[in-house]
Amino acid sequence: MVSQFAWLGLALSLCLPSPPVAKEPPERVSTLIIEVIGLRSGKGDVHYAVYDSPENFPTRDGRVASGNVPAKRDGVKIPVKGLKKGTYAVAVFHDENRNDEFDQGLFGIPLEDYGFSNNASGFLGPPSFKDAAVILNKDMVRTVIRLD
Repeated sequence: MVSQFAWLGLALSLCLPSPPVAKEPPERVSTLIIEVIGLRSGKGDVHYAVYDSPENFPTRDGRVASGNVPAKRDGVKIPVKGLKKGTYAVAVFHDENRNDEFDQGLFGIPLEDYGFSNNASGFLGPPSFKDAAVILNKDMVRTVIRLD
């Protein structure tokens, strides 16, 4: 069974506004392209959150960027610009009913599709930052997340 508290953290981290991304010189920043595939439908929104440290993944306070985009049946591409070059992890969920919540059932079992960078998965909660880590060492890096 999935811990209700583990998924509550994910839900809170993806639904609240994120802090602005810091301004850096152009040679030190990168764009992360988050490509989300495997959506059940084109209804609702895809929420995303980007993290830069294992201590904060995936908590509300640990996000360096987050937001949502309209869902498309064939998937979405989300450019996150202005990130410092470094290591990041991403969490997403498909908010099909557009209620801005990560819906959960009995015992915190997710009712909406979700995923993490590297298609990392966890046991009874989110995966580790290390398993979901994406290295931004170029001007543009792409990560593909298949929703479950």
